[in-house]
Amino acid sequence: MKNTHARPGRPDVLRVLADARPDELDPARLADSPRQHDDLARILAGATDSGAARSQEPRRLWVGIRPLGTVVAVAAVAASVVVVSTLDGQDPSGVRTSARPQSSAATPGSAASDGRADVQVDGRLELLSVAKKAETPAAEGTYWQTTTRSQDVNVVGAKGQLFAVRTTSRGEWSVGVRPGTRSLMVSGLDDVTAPRTEADQARWRAAGSPATVQADASTAAGQGTLGYRIGTGRPMVMRTDAGDKIYALGPRNVSYQDLRELPSSSGELRRQLEKLYGEDSSGAETGGRTAYVLRQAADLITMPVKPAVRAAAYRVIADLPGVRGLGRVTDPLGREGVGVAFPGTARTPLGSVQQRLVVDPSTGAMLCEQSVLVEPSARAREAGLEAGTTLNYEATTRMSWGEHQITVPKNADH
Repeated sequence: MKNTHARPGRPDVLRVLADARPDELDPARLADSPRQHDDLARILAGATDSGAARSQEPRRLWVGIRPLGTVVAVAAVAASVVVVSTLDGQDPSGVRTSARPQSSAATPGSAASDGRADVQVDGRLELLSVAKKAETPAAEGTYWQTTTRSQDVNVVGAKGQLFAVRTTSRGEWSVGVRPGTRSLMVSGLDDVTAPRTEADQARWRAAGSPATVQADASTAAGQGTLGYRIGTGRPMVMRTDAGDKIYALGPRNVSYQDLRELPSSSGELRRQLEKLYGEDSSGAETGGRTAYVLRQAADLITMPVKPAVRAAAYRVIADLPGVRGLGRVTDPLGREGVGVAFPGTARTPLGSVQQRLVVDPSTGAMLCEQSVLVEPSARAREAGLEAGTTLNYEATTRMSWGEHQITVPKNADH
């Protein structure tokens, strides 16, 4: 029998998962102690495809899914904004973008810092439960708008004098879906770059308090450098539509109507995304078919698709090999959700990194996408970065319809 008792004031994550579980594994049949809930989670973790997780090792996974959805036509004009960052917080072009993410070791209630969570639950069950919530109908509007907060941590300086810097910023994206409307993205709002800790501050001062610093970067052409300016930055605005095309889905520019016509069956949607993989000349660079389909499905979750399509995207991710549940976690903004780890890890100048999603099980909304350092490189260790540090995150604080275009700051670069 399912548990129908609701706790006042906040959703119960385990209750959200209950609909996806067989009755014999329902938490309501337990005495409701934390230990017994943890035991249940360990039982469910046995279903995780750990072998697939080890075998699927994408060479590169993307963070910052919102800008990656901008239409291909504008990518060449503003590549430093459109292609936000790889898992190590770097643009593959080697040019600094509005930096992303934070250094934050795992906290109580968050996923284990080294990728081996003490308590794991079946990622498929978690995502299937979230998919049900994502099916909730919502009224359409004129602009699909998202607001994000992001941080990026990187290591700069010369060997023997390395220190970590952290950049924080905010972004707004307003996509016009009606004829005659425009789509605008403003990145780098409240942009600040500074040494990460007091120890990093001391190393920066010892290096002469340089106004600009550089980090190693992996680019499509090989190794390069990435520049950072210590201090505050100016926001940048760009137009992200081209005619009626408002997003890029794989190699294609798509209209709002194209998005509304996507299949709501997870099987059909997965086949369509796999077809895009075959058409996309860059598909092989993203780590293979599984990583490509996962990336595109995650992008769809943040687009103005029908609720049933958003739910289907969650189900596509749930059925991919190697996707692993992390149980109840706290995102970098302190919001509770359900964590899901992508299969495999990516190699970066700072070490091996795992990409994770945090979703709100009560609404089906994407809370955060982050990259977590699993095994630090010698460079990262010298700068004080440990396993479990969040190198990069982009947290969504708003994703909804609006009737008015966003305001562009007067000091924004165009």
